[in-house]
Amino acid sequence: MPLNIIKLSVGTESPESLKEWQTYFQAMHGRIFHTTRMTPKRKAEILDGGSIYWVIKGAVRCRQQVIDLEEYVNEEGTKYCRIVLDEELIATRPYPHRAFQGWRYFPDDKCPPDEKQGGGTDALPDDMADELRDLGLI
Repeated sequence: MPLNIIKLSVGTESPESLKEWQTYFQAMHGRIFHTTRMTPKRKAEILDGGSIYWVIKGAVRCRQQVIDLEEYVNEEGTKYCRIVLDEELIATRPYPHRAFQGWRYFPDDKCPPDEKQGGGTDALPDDMADELRDLGLI
């Protein structure tokens, strides 16, 4: 069973703005990766179909499949991990999540489903749908 990662997308306003930034990053580096200080110890489980779930503006809103986890050492000799990602950004049902530092393991049973918004709310702006969901109306 694959294991996922959850991570804040700091400074991102929406999945669309994350996609724009990643398109720019890919043009510069030839691929999409996120550099983090700590390397996951459960690498085999993550590479068995795991994804990184992005928290944007207080909720999980999208995910990307993890292709590889590469160790990287900078010029000063500090070790980092590059989380190499598939370019496809998959929308998820918004799932509230508070801020945290770094990344965390995110088991499948905690992951939101792969759909933008349930209950016929696809036409609603994200902030309005979030507020209606908080009120228990959708």
